Order: sequence, then structure tokens, then C-alpha cells
Amino acid sequence: MSDRPDTRPDTRPATPLLDRVHQPADLKALSQRELRQLADELRAETIDAVSVTGGHLGAGLGVVELTVAIHAVFDTPRDKLIWDVGHQCYPHKILTGRRERIRSLRQKGGLSGFTKRSESPYDPFGAAHSSTSISAALGFAAARDLGGDPGDAIAVIGDGAMSAGMAFEAMNNAGHLDKRLFVILNDNEMSIAPPVGALSAYLTRLYAKGPFQELKAAAKGAVSLLPPPLQEGAKRAKEMLKGLAVGGTLFEELGFTYIGPVDGHDLDQLVPLLRAVRTRATGPVLIHAITRKGKGYAPAERAADKGHATAKFDVVTGAQVKAPSNAPSYTKVFAQALVRAAEADPKIVAVTAAMPDGTGLNLFAERFPRRCFDVGIAEQHGVTFAAGLAAGGMKPFCAIYSTFLQRGYDQVVHDVAIQRLPVRFAIDRAGLVGADGATHAGSFDVAFLSNLPGFVVMAAADEAELVHMVATAAAHDEGPIAFRYPRGEGTGVEMPEQGVPLEIGRGRIVAEGGRVAILSFGTRLAEVMRAREALAVRGLAPTVADARFAKPLDRELILRLAREHEALICVEEGAVGGFGSHVAQLLAEEGVFDRGLTFRSMVLPDIFIDQMSPEDMYAVAGMNAPQIEAKVLEVLGVAVATRRA
Repeated sequence: MSDRPDTRPDTRPATPLLDRVHQPADLKALSQRELRQLADELRAETIDAVSVTGGHLGAGLGVVELTVAIHAVFDTPRDKLIWDVGHQCYPHKILTGRRERIRSLRQKGGLSGFTKRSESPYDPFGAAHSSTSISAALGFAAARDLGGDPGDAIAVIGDGAMSAGMAFEAMNNAGHLDKRLFVILNDNEMSIAPPVGALSAYLTRLYAKGPFQELKAAAKGAVSLLPPPLQEGAKRAKEMLKGLAVGGTLFEELGFTYIGPVDGHDLDQLVPLLRAVRTRATGPVLIHAITRKGKGYAPAERAADKGHATAKFDVVTGAQVKAPSNAPSYTKVFAQALVRAAEADPKIVAVTAAMPDGTGLNLFAERFPRRCFDVGIAEQHGVTFAAGLAAGGMKPFCAIYSTFLQRGYDQVVHDVAIQRLPVRFAIDRAGLVGADGATHAGSFDVAFLSNLPGFVVMAAADEAELVHMVATAAAHDEGPIAFRYPRGEGTGVEMPEQGVPLEIGRGRIVAEGGRVAILSFGTRLAEVMRAREALAVRGLAPTVADARFAKPLDRELILRLAREHEALICVEEGAVGGFGSHVAQLLAEEGVFDRGLTFRSMVLPDIFIDQMSPEDMYAVAGMNAPQIEAKVLEVLGVAVATRRA
């Protein structure tokens, strides 16, 4: 064997850097070149994982470099990294010991699609609704200074989430308290790359040296410090930055040191900058990073929503894999019905809170651009804005997901209900929604709306009923009215050519039967009918009714069902305190229970149900056809024994 060294080139494939990163601490040993390579591998891994699971893609791709830079500089989980909303957290999960499970995202028993405290110590604060990160980070900072958990707090918040009042409330408080705190504004709406790139490159050189007070001065006077050829471009950038001027006038007035804008995809700028501010900051700092949503994946970059949310897809083409369906989605049915109503009534207007596509109001906006209002991620404002529209003589339809309407509840009570203003609430994503899990479940709207005086609350049993409920809401001017409907496709029923207003507070008998009556509120009606078919084989076909209204209740229908049957079972896609509770109150007040009626109310259980398919979620909740059938058999057994006694 020769002792001479082997000078032949090594043709063995290099071990991917991502295979060497098991926790963020592993990034500390990587060079700048290796961090750039790691970012490329992390982006590819994110794309591949989401192609298998579906989920939120564009937001994560836009923060790959930010994710790498933050974990390379800060000491997580000692330092608390809080991702606003959480749509962008998949790369973070890959770097924090969850890579082996990343293809279980949003699946039953798998990883959540959002940050989740119970899932990892690297998720110090759970999120799925927007604009909470700065408040939470400030709480961590205050706790640290009072002897609680040590470490810095870093909030990463998007420019869309920054539109919510809560973000500015938190910043105002943070500036007052003057706590050491880092806020990274992830701005992916700008298109000013050349001047921003020039400015941020120059600023990085300034930030990397000198004491912190000089850094602050450089940030405030950044444009004047640029070489003359770059000043004009930077001034244009300053004018374009939505009023958040270079130098950060608004943020500085709130007590923050403003730094930026910087290129959020340039690790050679991000890493030195974060090291500088981490070393020198004493109070709150805001770093304005310009990023591109969907960065590095052409199909996402080309998409209108930048690949915000996707089904499973082919990595090469970007083509999404969706199950075929002959039934339209409830969201589309609502939107089309509202457009038809607005064609006949020029007073109908629509309001959404940053969800025009999700609520279907993009279709309304295309037809009536002056009558459609997107208020941004600001549900509180959206509700009161709709109240003002109603007070001004218009007919507003306020289309908000059930889970997000919770954020505007005080305004629903104070600004709408008390004043009896005819705001029409179109509540999408009612009930259990599947892969988004507990944070997006529409579990509570029936309960929190039905207890408000003067409110009309409806739930569509199918897509045809939804069309009639849009017409009912359009015709209702006596006070606030709401109708709810689920995510996904309808049942495939025959659709009416035109919606017909329903009589307020009147339900309908769907099938006559005997012994037991099932009173359904909402789209569990299809499962109730399946249960009835199975029971009919046993000779126990129950009467089935569709309540349509949780408020006002159809007293006549309910009391008739109670009078003519041994047992009455209510079924609803909501938490306790909703429809069934109101029915029980009516029966108690009428003394029906004294006459021997057996009553049961099937509601969502008193737990938060983690992500899985909607069918699996309803199985956990005990509200699919087999569980409804079992409930009828159980009730009949109790009823027979009681009557014999």
C-alpha cells in the first residue's frame, strides 16, 4: 500500500447540512456559507413536506432565511421565539427537532400546523390567530425582569398582522415599559428590492460596528448616510413603505428603535445585524425585514395568494391534488347567493376581515367593487364598521369565520346587539374544520350569539337552505341576524333558482316517525338521516326535524315533538350553552319534563379536539351517524324502563 496521499477528487455525495442539524444549537458552528446552504436545504425540505401533507406553504418559504438567522444568533429555547399566527412555522419546526415528524403536519396524531406549547419547548407560545406575538413577547420580557424565565423575547409578525389594533396596543405598552424586546416585522408586501437592497447592505455595515447609540442614530438618519448615488432610490423606498418611514417615525414615537428596511433573504446582512442588536440593545427594537412570500418555489411565487394554503401537490409542477366533488362548496354557494341578492338590492354591501377569498367575497368584490370592504386583520373594527354601515341605511353582510368572530365579540354585543342594528353575520367554518385543529374550530358562536337579546341565529342544514338563509338575512331589517355554515362541500341537494326568505323562528319536519324525535340544528342533519335509515331497519325510525333557528326557537314545533314522542334528542355542531340548552330551558319552563319526557342534547364535548379529518373529529365528538343511532337506542332503553315502572 502506498504512503502517498490520495489526491483524487472526492466524488462521494456530501452529507446534507440539514442531516447534521438536530437542534438550533447546531447552527452555531456553521459558517456563513454553510448557513446559506442550510437555508436552501430547509426550503427544499419544507416544499417537499407540504407537498405530502398540504398546508400553509408560502408564508414559511418567505421566512426561511429569517428562521435560520434567528436560530443561529439567539439561544432558543432559552430565548423565546414567538411566531405570529404560525402559518410560517414549518421551517422552524424542522430545525427544532421535529424534522422526522414534519410529514405528519396537520394529520391525526401528527404535528400541529401552528406553534403549540405542548408540542415542543421551542414553541413557547401557541398561536393560530394573528397579532398576538408582541403582547406575548412583552409578557415574557416582563416576567424575565421580575425573576421569571430568563432569556430574550423575539416576536416575528407579518405586515398583515401588524394591521390589527392589538399589535399597536402592545407596541405602545412595550415602549412605555422600555423592556428589552425584539420585534421583527416580516414585510412581504413590498416590491422595492433594488433600493431596499442597497439601503440594507449599507446599514448592515453601519450596524456591525460602533456603540448602540450610534446604531440608533444610523437607523434614524439612514437615507442621508447613504452614498449619493443610492440616496434617490432609498428615498423612493421610504415613500413606498406604507407610511412606515425609513427611520421608523411611528415606531420611534412608540418608543422602539427602528432598524431597516433590510433584505430578509440575505443571511450576510441578517446574521451580523441580529448579532449586533442582541449584543447592544437595552430597550425595545423593531427590525423591518423585506421578504417575498413563496420565495424560492416558482408555483407559489406565481400564485395569486403566493401559495398561502395548498392541498397536497406535485413538487415539479405545483399542481394540487384535490378530491373530485359534484357538490359546490358552502362558501361559494353563499357568495353566489349574496351576489344575486345584491343585484336586486343596491343597499347590500359586504365586509370581510382580510379573508376575501376564504369567505368567497372575492366574487362579490369582482361584481361590486365599491360595495365590498376588506378591513384587514381587524375583526373588532370590521364589526363596528358594519354597524355604522347599518346605522347609515345600508344592508351590511359581515362575513367572518366563526373562530375569528370571537375576536370581535364585544363589538357584536355593544355596537350591534344593544343598538338593534341590522347587521347580517355570515359565519363561515362553523363546527369542526379538520386539519387546522382546535384553534380554527367554529364551536362557540351559537352559544355566544343566542344569549344576546334580539339576535336571530340560523344554521343551514344543507347548501339549498343556505341560499334561503341569505335571502332571509337580506330581507330582515328588525335587528341583527346570523347564519352559520361549515367548511367544505355541500351535500349535493337540488339547488333553488332563487332564495326565498324563511319565516323567522320556524323549523320544518323532514321525516315523520315514532317514539323518538331528533331535532337537528345545522349540517349534522345528513348524519341524522343516515342514523334514521339504520334505525328504520330495526323498526325504530324516529321523527326528524330541522330547527333552522336557534333563536327565536320554534316553540310550537318543539312542544309538539315533546308532546307526541317519548324522547327528544337535539343535535348541533356547537358547544354546550347553545341550541340544545335553549331547548332545555323552554321544556323546563313549560313543565314538559314533569310529564315524563326523556331529553338529550348532543353537543361538542368539553374538550379542544386536535387536528384530524372532519369525519374523525366528529367521531371523537360522538356526532356521526353511528353515535346518533346509539344515542337513540340508549334513550329508548331508558324511556321504556321508565314508562314500565
